[in-house]
Order: sequence, then C-alpha cells, then structure tokens
Amino acid sequence: MFKKFTSAQYSVLYYITRWTLIIVPVAFAIGCMVALFLWLLNWSIHYRFAHPWLLYLLPLAGVGIHFLYKLYGQSAERGNNLIIDEIHKPGAGVPKRMAPLILFTTVITHLFGGSAGREGTAVQIGGSIAKWISSLFKLNEADTRIVLTAGIAAGFGAVFGTPLAGTIFALEVLTIGRIKYDALLPCLIAGFIGDVTVSAWGIHHTLYHITYVSKGQDIFGHHLGINLLLLLKTAIASAIFGLAAFAFAKAVHGVKTLSLRLIKIQWFIPVCGACIIIALTFILGKPDYLSLGVDAQYPGAVTIVSAFQQGGADFLSWLWKLVYTAVTLGTGFKGGEVTPLFYIGSTLGNTLAGLLNAPVSLFAALGFIAVFAGATNTPLACTIMGIELFGSEHALLFAVACFTAYYFSGDTGIYTAQRTEGKWPRPNYRQEEGL
Repeated sequence: MFKKFTSAQYSVLYYITRWTLIIVPVAFAIGCMVALFLWLLNWSIHYRFAHPWLLYLLPLAGVGIHFLYKLYGQSAERGNNLIIDEIHKPGAGVPKRMAPLILFTTVITHLFGGSAGREGTAVQIGGSIAKWISSLFKLNEADTRIVLTAGIAAGFGAVFGTPLAGTIFALEVLTIGRIKYDALLPCLIAGFIGDVTVSAWGIHHTLYHITYVSKGQDIFGHHLGINLLLLLKTAIASAIFGLAAFAFAKAVHGVKTLSLRLIKIQWFIPVCGACIIIALTFILGKPDYLSLGVDAQYPGAVTIVSAFQQGGADFLSWLWKLVYTAVTLGTGFKGGEVTPLFYIGSTLGNTLAGLLNAPVSLFAALGFIAVFAGATNTPLACTIMGIELFGSEHALLFAVACFTAYYFSGDTGIYTAQRTEGKWPRPNYRQEEGL
C-alpha cells in the first residue's frame, strides 16, 4: 500500500512539474503579446478620437485587410474556429503568422472605426503561439491539444483580467454540453500566468461596479439572502438576453452569407460594409457605436461603463451596437465579438432595468455576462467571470442569468466549430419509443 501511495504521489508531482515547465513559457509569451496588443489597441482608439476623419478611410482599411489575408492569411482567415477544429482533430495546423496578422488587422479595424472586440484576437494569439511552442517541444498529438486549450485560456484570461473565467472558457467552449478536465491544470496555470504578465507590463483593465446591495427577504419567519421578485425579474430579463445573443449570432453569420451571395467581387465586400458604418454614423449623428465601446469619445457618450448608471444608455443602444458589429465582422473586418457582446448586454440591461423597475447597475452587469453566455454557449465560464469582475454578492443571480440566456439562445452560437453533445436536457422520446 505504501508503494502504491508513493507511486501515485510521484505521478501527480511529475504531472504538475512537467506541465508547469511547459505552460509557463507559453503563457508568458502569450501574455507579452496580449499586453502589446492591448497597448496598441488603446492607442489606436484614442488616436481616432483625436482624428475623427479617420472613419472615412474605413473602406480603404477594409480593402487592405482583405488583401493581407488573401496574400498571407490562408487558413488563418478562419480565426477562432481553426483553433477549435485543431483541438478536436489535429492536422490542419495553426500557422505562426496568425498571431501578428490578427493583431495588426484588429488594430487597423479599430483605428478606422470598425465595431469589433478583442477576445478573438487574444484567443488567436494564444492558439498561434501555443502551437508554435508545442512544435518546438516536439509534443505529441494529445499534449498539443492540451497546450492549444491552455493557449485559449491564457489569451482570454490575459485580455480581460479574468484568469479563472479564462480557464473554464477554454474547457467549455470546445464542446457544447460537455467539459473535459484533462486540461484543467494547464489551463489554470496558463490563465494565471497570462493575466499576471499583462499586469506586469502595466496594462490595466476597466473596472465595473454594481452599486446595488441586496437586503434579502423574510418569508414565513425565515430570512432569504435574495429577493424573490428580483429573482423573477432577473429570469425575465435573462430570457431576453438569450434572444439578443441568438439575434447577434444570426446577424453576424447572415451578413457574411448575404454579402458573399450578393457581391461577387470579394474586395468590394468590406468597402460596402464600411460605407454602411459611415452612413449609419452620419444618420445617428454620433460615433458611440464605433470601435470597442469602453472609453468615451466625448462627455455623455454611451459606453459599457455608462450603461451601469441611470440614463447611461439610449433605449436602442444595444440594437445599434448589434447592427454595427454584425456589419463590421460580417463584411471581413477583424477583431473579436465578446466586447461588443458586453456592450449589447450592458446597454440592454440598462433598458430592461427601466422597464422592470430593477437596479440599473445590477441588470447592466447581468446583461454584460448573460448575452456573452448565450452567444458563446459558455454559461459556467460567464458566471465565474461575473464573480471575478463584479464580486460574489450576486453570484446566484449571475448563474440564473447566464444559464437562462444560454437556453434561450437556442442551438446557434458565434463559433461554428463548436461540437455539441446536447444543449437541451430532455430525453429523445422518439428513440425511447422505438420510432
């Protein structure tokens, strides 16, 4: 028994040491690259703030991005879906050029006003660097899958400052309805090292605050830590968050499909998309829905931060951001979807808080994570993200919001490479009845 015990402990120690030695340099390199990306992204956004006329060059930027990917991108054009496919079934490969290419084109998209995010860029940076280093270490197929998954965790955790959410996201995003824990420790190490590396470079993440404090409720002489009416309002709002996630995913895929069908000259697709963005901005008379949507271009602008305040968003701010982002990403510009999903969710939460007479900052936070959960099919990761970003006081409401939105978003999602093992917890009656 003693020999069996010491052998098991030795195996665990060997496993931890081996993966730590492999993952730390991978995550450090990803963290450095993400830090550079976030610095350049911040510079590009504020440079455009100071030079609004850059928006009118968005069509030229789109043409440039198109030819960069046509000449050098090749398989890298598939982005996050390529990395997910490579984890499921290695063989296609993740090119080294994916990381610098997506970094540069995302910065270009934001510099000229395209509405996109940053998560996709960070994940592709993580996957590209992870694949490259795994080839240097000459890892086998199974270990390469784990390193690629850890690369996703490092990129996600580093770009948002949420290492635990990045860990669970990397495990949860691969297959809907199933989480494989074989990469849990490497992902946890990667998420932590990636986040610490970004912080060490002096890059700071935006802070969000929920001002609402729950007082609970007394029922039949027993004190509950939550108000049941607020819980009901959360469920109603979360169903709407799920529908918004469904609409976003359908819109992005629909714009891309429609563009390819109607416009035969491929380089002209981003030109048309850019012209639509410019025209919408001119019609609305404000640039609030361009770029990332975190920092305010002028006092009173609608941003993710302002959505946490009473009157901090217009009634249809969420819809306009959805349209802007669907057009931007659907016509070939580069960047992620997650930060626009944060914007859509928080501004929709602001609107619903007014309609349901609910706390504005709380519902903005619920929308922030719930729309993301529905669009990516990662409710557990988004619940943990809510706790990391906003604190644990409202953890139950975070879970209700994320899982409700997840179910109401249907079988669609922004990642077409996701596998599925069943989203709906109901039996197959036709099979049971022998039909």
